[in-house]
Amino acid sequence: MRHKGIIFDLDGTLVNSIEDLADSMNYVLAQNNFGTYNTNTYKQFVGTGIRNLVIKALPNGHKDEQTVNKCFKMMLETYSQNCTNKTKPYEGITQMLNELTNRKIKMAILSNKADKLAQRVAKEILSKWHFETVIGFTDEESRKPNPKSTLQIVNELNLPKPEILYLGDSGTDMQTANNAGLYAIGALWGFRSEEELVLNGAKHLLKHPMELLDII
Repeated sequence: MRHKGIIFDLDGTLVNSIEDLADSMNYVLAQNNFGTYNTNTYKQFVGTGIRNLVIKALPNGHKDEQTVNKCFKMMLETYSQNCTNKTKPYEGITQMLNELTNRKIKMAILSNKADKLAQRVAKEILSKWHFETVIGFTDEESRKPNPKSTLQIVNELNLPKPEILYLGDSGTDMQTANNAGLYAIGALWGFRSEEELVLNGAKHLLKHPMELLDII
């Protein structure tokens, strides 16, 4: 069956945001006299929302609720000011989105990034392309891998599930796709490993964004 729609994860799939996330979190850690991390380490911290990123980055013995809340607030403020400094589409994403647009494929974005920030990144960095909807994190109930928001997008796309693909770069994304009954595709250019994607239910793996067109 010809596919007519696709739901994208945002960070690690469409855009490489790791430097802005790392810079912002390292600033918060340094301001609180905690040790910082290299950028690659943050690839294992991201994907389940900023609060969880803060918890993972804080040193053991300093993950109490007061410290987490304080650093979470600082991280939101810092990252909100810096979320588009270095963030940009991955190589091949521009060409892929252009071709999907030419083929009249319906596109949407689902992210565990705070909704306000997901909207901003999409508006400032991906404004050349039309997305039917962009949904970020709003509450724990709908956080990926819960399929609630994915199914909401399916309804908005107004397409049967077999005609919709789901592309993401993490195990959480693969779980989300499978929980929603969609075809899960893993992006190998993102933040996580091939092993994680396969173990969490990836049905297909892509090494480059343009390979998606072979499936469409």
